[in-house]
Parts: sequence; C-alpha cells; structure tokens
Amino acid sequence: MSATVLVLNSGSSSVKFALYDPEREQELLSGIAERVGTPRASATIRLPDGERELTDLGDGDHQAVLSRVLSGLGDWLDEQGHHIAAVGHRLVHGGERFHSSVVLDEETLAAVRDCIPLAPLHNPANIAGVEAAQQVLPEVPQVGVFDTAFHQTMPAHAYRYAVPPEWYSDLGVRRYGFHGTSHRYVSQRAAEFLDRPLAELRMITAHLGNGCSLTAIRDGVSVDTSMGLTPLEGVVMGTRSGDVDPGVPGYVQDRTGAELEQITLDLNKRSGLLGLSGVSNDMREIRAAADDGDPDARLALEVFGYRLAKYIAALAVATEGVDVLVFTGGIGENDTQIRAEVLQRLGFLGLRLDSGANDALRGEPGVITTEDSPVTALVIPTDEELVIARDAHQLTTEADR
Repeated sequence: MSATVLVLNSGSSSVKFALYDPEREQELLSGIAERVGTPRASATIRLPDGERELTDLGDGDHQAVLSRVLSGLGDWLDEQGHHIAAVGHRLVHGGERFHSSVVLDEETLAAVRDCIPLAPLHNPANIAGVEAAQQVLPEVPQVGVFDTAFHQTMPAHAYRYAVPPEWYSDLGVRRYGFHGTSHRYVSQRAAEFLDRPLAELRMITAHLGNGCSLTAIRDGVSVDTSMGLTPLEGVVMGTRSGDVDPGVPGYVQDRTGAELEQITLDLNKRSGLLGLSGVSNDMREIRAAADDGDPDARLALEVFGYRLAKYIAALAVATEGVDVLVFTGGIGENDTQIRAEVLQRLGFLGLRLDSGANDALRGEPGVITTEDSPVTALVIPTDEELVIARDAHQLTTEADR
C-alpha cells in the first residue's frame, strides 16, 4: 500500500480536500464539500475517471462530512493501493507562536485555539476540521500549516504598528501577513525556474486573486508583506478595501449610526473591486463592463493597478532593490492586462515588458520581461495544497524515524 497525504482546507461552511502522492508530488484527487453544518450538505469528489456526487452526509457537520467522503473513497483507495498516512490542515492564524508547520497534538492545538481572537472567522472552522479528522482517522498524524508562519521572519520595524505598547504586549496587535504557503511556494519555484539560488534573489511576490497580498523576500525569507493583523490591510482586493484611513470606521459610525461590526463587514465584503465597480468582484466581469464603457468599472481597474504598482515599489525598500517580480493567483496567472499595466507603471525600477510573451502566458510559468530587462518578471502558478502535503509528509516521516 502506498502512503498518501490528505490535505484539508476547512471553512465554516465548506471543506476543500485533495489527496497527494507525496513521493511523486502528484495530486491524485480533489473535491469540495459545501453547505457544511446544514442538512443540505453535499460533496463533489473529482477522480481521474470522473466526478462523484455525495449527498447523504448525515447531520452535515465537519465530522459527518469527512466521514462520508472517506467512506465514499474507500473502494477507490483500496483499488489503487493507497492508504492515508498523514493529514495536512490549512490553518489561517498561528500568531507569534508558530514559525513553521507542526504536528498537531493537544498542546499545539490548544495554542491554535489561543489564536482564535486573531482570526475569529477562520481558526474555529480550521480547528473543527482538525477535530473531525482526529475522530475519523484517529491513528493518522495531523499536521498544521499556517498562513502566517512564512512571515514570522519579518523584522520588528516591519511588523510593529505605531500604537500604544500594551496593544502589542497584551493583545498581540501587530502585522502578521497571510497567504504564506503561496508566497513560499512561488518564491522557491521561481528560483528553480530561473536556475538561481533563492537566497541570492531580491524578490517580490504578488498573490492576486479574490484576496491579494504582496511579499518582499530577501535572503530567501519574508522581510515584509502587505497584509497585517487581518487580511484586510494592503492592496485593493475582490471585496476587501485594502488600506483605508483608520479614521474611516469612526467617521462612518458618527454619520450613519452603523455598528462597528457592520462597518467591518462592509470593508471586508462590500468594498474592493466590488465596491468601486458596482458590478462584481470578478476581474473578468469588471473588465467586460469597462470595455463596454462603464466608468466605474474603468476606475476600479485603474485603482487596482495603481495601488498594486505603488505597493510593489514600496516593498522594494524592504528588499533593497528588486531582481525578480512574481505574479501568481487567479488574476496574476491569467490577467495579461493587469500584468502589463503594473510593469509599465514600474518601468522606472527597470522592468521592461515583453508584450508577446505576456499575452501568450495564461496559467503557465514563464518570463514576461525582455532579455535585457534589469528586473525579471515572471508568472508562476501557485500550489498551496502541495506545500501542505510536503510539510505533512516531511514532519510525519521525521516523527517516525
């Protein structure tokens, strides 16, 4: 029987999963369970020979969903000669405690619970996924891979806010950063693609999807990033505002009487590209509207591109110059116009766009700058699940030695 790693990304109402062959670093299957926590919970499993739909998921909680999914896979796993040797979990927030991925036991899981105030919408659901896997696969080791861990190498001058000191010492108010597994993966993959040592590259990685973040990487580690205490800080995103004046919530509250909870929800769910365009949070729909002459959609694209280029230029301070700029994520991998606009705005840094190469690249790795460009820009498709599978395999293999 060959050992495989199950990767789980557990949200409050959905569970994404994938099964990996860790030796070949190959995804064997993937799927998603939706409407978790309701009687209408269902799952779709994508196998090499087609999809399977599962609708009989019991009471619909995380444990029932995972149990039913694994039960539905039992025959296939036996036929293929696979067994699950480890489970890797995406965990959003590890606070200052976790600088790397860890095997989850009672102590480490208690520390993840301590981070719930820092990620009240995400960590409880992540923990529910871990507990479900412990119940369904009690003999299989569980590994936590944190979105925040990659950024724990940031120096204090990059992560501290200029706020009362007890906010930091007592409440943990500082910049943590997110999308760490993606930034880690694409930075390593970019160095491999260019056949250059990662530790010698001054690199900025741009993860651009519905959530967007940038990371400055020097000497192979994160030295600054755009997201902060929460994923709300930074560049404009699909529905998140990115940076706004900290006085905005108080001003809106004074003028409208809205509760802080509602204002925070608006900044997270009704802002960003959606708020600017009034059309959608989907870049493709906004671009179509802009092409049809919608002025708000055009403005949304202009603000997105401008703020993105501005942040990249700012992060060049952290890297003390730039050798490589990497685009990844749904927008970064596929939107040729955004990439072109950003490179044109950053021409003063030495980025010279190869329009033909850029136009030809959609969802594939490749360089989009000219051969004589002092700074290399490239596209690297991300694979966060593979990072989780690698870490889970490595940690559990080491534990067995």
